[in-house]
Amino acid sequence: MSWELTRRRWLRTLNSRFIYGRIPLLHAIIFFIEMALFARLTSRFNSYYDERPLLTMMVTNSILGGVADTVAQTITSIRERAVRKHPNGRLNPRDDALAIEIHELDRKNPFSNRELIPESKILPPPFDFERLTRFMAYGFCMAPIQFRWFKFLEGAFPITKMAAFMPAMKRVAFDQLIFAPFGVAAFFTAMTIAEGGGKRAVYQKMRDMYVPTLKANYALWPAVQVINFRLMPVQFQLPFVSTVGIAWTAYLSLSNAAENAQENRVPERSDIRLP
Repeated sequence: MSWELTRRRWLRTLNSRFIYGRIPLLHAIIFFIEMALFARLTSRFNSYYDERPLLTMMVTNSILGGVADTVAQTITSIRERAVRKHPNGRLNPRDDALAIEIHELDRKNPFSNRELIPESKILPPPFDFERLTRFMAYGFCMAPIQFRWFKFLEGAFPITKMAAFMPAMKRVAFDQLIFAPFGVAAFFTAMTIAEGGGKRAVYQKMRDMYVPTLKANYALWPAVQVINFRLMPVQFQLPFVSTVGIAWTAYLSLSNAAENAQENRVPERSDIRLP
């Protein structure tokens, strides 16, 4: 029990520290750990790939998935901290919904709020390690499917010196018309189930997010896959996609955060018009 409280207290302390007053220290530490692992992997990528290609892809995809989620959580944290800075230095409890999880955890601790939380109005959303684990596990488990898919495209539409453009376009068409719809559905289904949701939660997630996400996919990924299939060797195709996925995940995170903030916005006094 004492170890758990000590661990959480250290996490809260890190969560209240910032680099240049903006970047959460805890998020930055996790990001640099992930990048160190990725640098170690890339330094010997070719040798690892020659020995165990599938496992190398799974580990690479897992690390890059973790980097993507860390970047997304960092951007969201910076944005939410800016939103929390209220002009009069205090927040309406109704506006402090993001701190509900923190306050609920504190009620179970023998420490006071002053000991554990500096000022909730400047505390960003705590780093979600469970969410990070889900993203990394999804990347790890999805890699074999993506790996086999890229191998299939390579065999079905070989690129040669005499024929390069059309086979690459066929790969892109097959990828975007077949794998992209499947990939979006697999992502939301797997994440919802991992979060504890059932069939109803999966249905609601698919109803609300599937079509907008697929449309956003078609705005970005066809161009990315043209570069991927046309220029990248097969062993670098999946890492290239996962690297671009860092920006993709951050974009989706910011879009969802902006939409949620607009839906949950509580009108300020100046917005209310009396009859």
